[in-house]
Amino acid sequence: MAKKKKFDTNPLDPTFPERVQNEAETVVLPKNQFKTSEIPPPSVTEEQTRRFDDVNFSNYQSPYNGQNIPANYKTANLADMNKSSSRKVAKIGLPENILTALPYLPFWIGLVAGLLILLFVPKSEAKVRFHGAQGLAAHLAILIVSAILKGVGRATDLADIGNWIFTLVTTIMLVVFAIKAWKGKPVHIESVDDLSEWLEEKIKPRS
Repeated sequence: MAKKKKFDTNPLDPTFPERVQNEAETVVLPKNQFKTSEIPPPSVTEEQTRRFDDVNFSNYQSPYNGQNIPANYKTANLADMNKSSSRKVAKIGLPENILTALPYLPFWIGLVAGLLILLFVPKSEAKVRFHGAQGLAAHLAILIVSAILKGVGRATDLADIGNWIFTLVTTIMLVVFAIKAWKGKPVHIESVDDLSEWLEEKIKPRS
């Protein structure tokens, strides 16, 4: 019996390597007589990519031009939005533009008008009540500053001059605000925002 090698891969048949060597050599297959088939060129009758002219392209457009907006839609005229409203305010009977302008009139006229508006104009009239509260707050702020300047004016004449200039400037300012409110233009006095909100909340309309 033949002696087994250390790394014999077929211990059951020790003569396997010798038999393999004695077998016929690897058979070479004959060359393929057929060539790889190629994709035929496109037919001359095949329709090329279709190009749309202006007429055909317009036929495929959305009737709303890509937006969900009707063809007869018209944008609002911005100039009309700034016009003052002449409608009558409920329970008061006066036009809206008059009521929004009254609280900004100088001296005690605007102060009394703003207070009456908050007392009698219903909550549903938010625009009128806003101007009433803002005009009243502006008058109260002016009175407080004037009182301080008058108190300081007892000690120096410069305070009296400052109070006179302050009164002139605020009077002109209130007239401008009244005209703007009457025309329906926005009026916003940022320095009295907190006081305006407090007055509008605390002074509720009489039923």
